Amino acid sequence: MKLRILGCSGGISAQRQTTSFMVDHDILIDAGTGAGRLTLDEMVHIRHIFITHSHLDHIACLPLLIDSVFDRITRPITIYALPETIDALKKHIFNWVIWPDFSELPSTRQPTICYHPLTPGEIFLLNDRQFEMIPANHVVPTVGYRVSHMGKTFVYSGDTTSNDHFWNILNHYKNIDLLIIESAFANQDKALSQRAKHYCPDTLATDLEKLKHDTNIYLTHAKPGAEQAILDECETVLSRFDIKALKGGEVFQL
Repeated sequence: MKLRILGCSGGISAQRQTTSFMVDHDILIDAGTGAGRLTLDEMVHIRHIFITHSHLDHIACLPLLIDSVFDRITRPITIYALPETIDALKKHIFNWVIWPDFSELPSTRQPTICYHPLTPGEIFLLNDRQFEMIPANHVVPTVGYRVSHMGKTFVYSGDTTSNDHFWNILNHYKNIDLLIIESAFANQDKALSQRAKHYCPDTLATDLEKLKHDTNIYLTHAKPGAEQAILDECETVLSRFDIKALKGGEVFQL
C-alpha cells in the first residue's frame, strides 16, 4: 500500500497545500488544495474519495477535480463521508449555485459522482484495503480513518481535539505502523485551539499518553508560520515519541 502526501498544511502559500492524501493510485483521503498536485492523468484514475468533514481546507479541490475529469471517465467517482458531510456537499457545493451538481451530469443515469454514506466503526473494503471511520471531536461532524492492507495499518486523525474514544479505538488495533495526527496551533494559541477544537502540543501530549502502541508519528495541519514552533513544542512534551512533521510530498510504502 502506497501513501502519498499531496497536502498537509492548515493553510496555503506557494509551498503549502491543504489536506489531501493519495492511497495507491485510485483513492484520495480528503481533497484540499493538495489534490491540485495531481496530473490530469492521475486524476482520471481516482475512483474513490473519503472525506473527513465539510470544512473548505479539506474539500476545496473536490469540485474542481470532478470538473476536470467528468468528460474523461465512464464510471462515477464515489464520495464516502458521514451523512452530515454529504448533506453539506449537496447543499453548499454541488448545488448549481456554487458548482454544478455532478451527481446529475452528464445525466442522472450516468453521473460523474455518487455518494456512499458511512458510519463510524463501519469497515469498508476496496480490493482488500480496509477503511474504517473513527469519530473525531471537531466543530462540525468529523471523522478520521484507519486504513489497513496486508497486515500494515496507518491512521489519520482528521481535525480533532481531545477525544478519549479515538485513543480507545486505536488501542484495540493489533498494530499501527503510521499515525498522522493533527496539531494546528502552538501552545501560545491554546485558548484558540480549544475554541476551534484542534490540538496544540500540550493537549496532544496529554492524549498521546493514552496510546499503548509504539509507532511512527507525523504531525499535520499546522497553521502557516507556526510549523517549527509546533514541532519544537511537541518534541519537548512528547520526548518518548519520535515526532516528525509532514511537509508535503512524502511517500510512505506500507
